[in-house]
Amino acid sequence: MSGRLILAGTPIGDLGDATPRLARVLGEADAVAAEDTRRLRRLTSELGIAVRGRVTSFFEGNERERTPELVGALVEGQTVVVVTDAGMPSVSDPGYRLVAAAIEAGVEVTAVPGPSAVLTALALSGLPVDRFSFEGFLPRKPGERGRTLSELKDERRTMVFFEAPHRLAQSLEAMAEVFGADRRIAVCRELTKTYEEVKRGPVGELADWAAAGVRGEITVVVAGADKARILTPAELAAEVATDEEAGTPRKQAISDVAKRYGVPKRTVYDAVLAARDPGK
Repeated sequence: MSGRLILAGTPIGDLGDATPRLARVLGEADAVAAEDTRRLRRLTSELGIAVRGRVTSFFEGNERERTPELVGALVEGQTVVVVTDAGMPSVSDPGYRLVAAAIEAGVEVTAVPGPSAVLTALALSGLPVDRFSFEGFLPRKPGERGRTLSELKDERRTMVFFEAPHRLAQSLEAMAEVFGADRRIAVCRELTKTYEEVKRGPVGELADWAAAGVRGEITVVVAGADKARILTPAELAAEVATDEEAGTPRKQAISDVAKRYGVPKRTVYDAVLAARDPGK
């Protein structure tokens, strides 16, 4: 019998958000793979949890090399729990490689749901949440950051970003430049903690606010574009080609692009045909 991999959500601030089930799985696990073993010890100490299994360091720098070791333990029948510094594993944190490898090895994968900065910020933002995308951290270099934002300029879904406090002002300035200073956003700081703060308003105004300096864990929620830009046939064909290069079959790529930009599938199909044979 193979073991079980458990992805366990941990509090993002208030320790009162830890569930009894989290305490149980941490106490019963054969092994706990922790992004920061010191934070795990502090968490378990404050919650009065006794971890009887071995504790293994599992972070971005060693995730690739530790994954085969953990999969080996799972195949042998052990229960392995993965925890990150805060929130759910795999969401901008270690976990994805191990989950994929465990599934490939036929190991059961489950989760202990817990707090999520992404969903908490969305709920508090006051922006539409029926459709959203999580974009993680923006690139640090200004040029790469600008290109990434340009690619998202016409995204109609609400977007969620993580950002370091010392880079927040620059990122908001870049958003104001690319998205327009009037684009609505919410900057969520220190979620669930004592000094939780949510600032809502136009990105231009909040960029000015952030210029004075901001501290704490930051999650930024950005309203989607009001209307998608109308693409030319050549641009539609290029979008399909990009999706195909990423491995999406052409028929599905045409459907995806049509949905993404709010145009009929026939329009995208005709654009692809025209790109293949410009003479017709």
